[in-house]
Amino acid sequence: MRIVDWAGDDEGGPAVVLLDQRALPGATEHLYLRTVDELIEAIRSLAVRGAPSLGITGAFGVALAAHLHGTATPVAVAAVRAAAGRIAVARPTAVPLGLGVARALEALDDGPPAVLAQARAVAAEAARVNAAATARAADLAQELCADRPLRALTVCNTGPLATGDGGTALGAVLRLHERGALAEVLACETRPLLQGARLTVWELAAAGAPHRLCVDSAGPAAIASGLVDAVFVGADRIAANGDVANKIGTYMLACAAARSGIPFVVVAPEETIDPHTPTGADIVVEQRGAEEVREHGGTLLTLPGTPVYNPAFDVTPFDLVTAIVTEERAWGPGSSPAPSTAGPRTALAPR
Repeated sequence: MRIVDWAGDDEGGPAVVLLDQRALPGATEHLYLRTVDELIEAIRSLAVRGAPSLGITGAFGVALAAHLHGTATPVAVAAVRAAAGRIAVARPTAVPLGLGVARALEALDDGPPAVLAQARAVAAEAARVNAAATARAADLAQELCADRPLRALTVCNTGPLATGDGGTALGAVLRLHERGALAEVLACETRPLLQGARLTVWELAAAGAPHRLCVDSAGPAAIASGLVDAVFVGADRIAANGDVANKIGTYMLACAAARSGIPFVVVAPEETIDPHTPTGADIVVEQRGAEEVREHGGTLLTLPGTPVYNPAFDVTPFDLVTAIVTEERAWGPGSSPAPSTAGPRTALAPR
């Protein structure tokens, strides 16, 4: 199923094609985005979401701008770069969005077809990265936990919908399922937009993986009750010191995992590590609209006009993380989180 793709030069003109994640699980609908404004609105409204998928979308968005404006004159190139700048900041927290835009711009001098080829390369690279990271994370989980099928817990959505082929944190869980090493997945519903209930459950059901859904506040209770062997989460940005920004609700799971002594594993691409963001305190956390909390499906859930605090993400300190796992390595507190091309992963002991 196409999550992010290119429609080609059909009679309607070039378009970026997105699987509209707002419609899932009730309907499978694709959006054909033919302007940069439409693409930016799709990003902001979460028709596409998940840091790696945003990076792929950003790259295809630059390809769309290049096809719309051309690259034959300085004015045209300036227009493409201006559009790319708007795409890159459509959502501020995730690192891959800006990186995908930058990757596509590298080919701008060679014309629109080259930019499109670069966008496709970004998508292909995501699939390779995910395959390596998920295998590494599944191996690590089996080392850290008892030699029996694992009971996993996750929040938000980190499968192929959010990351491209293979997934990240949910991809690692599905690797365990493929190995016959998964007893159950407990999926947090992920208020207020229910990415866990709508998207993660949809992907788990499609894979035939045993699962249950829980409200977000039940996650720590499940951990404390001994119902969870390991927590798997993704990341939208990892600070230079290893602090992790991920979907709101992640921090409380990390606290509960640390208190109960079970592994808390972050699975994300190396590119998610931002050396220019020193600590989690420096991460810009996106604040989203009040209507997402006050309403659901058009139904008002509280008093009209109630003030709302609606951060899209929270930050988990590195000392609560058992391991950050990328396509290249795994490391935990006490080892350097700086990006590395070293192949072997760091051996980690249970808490």
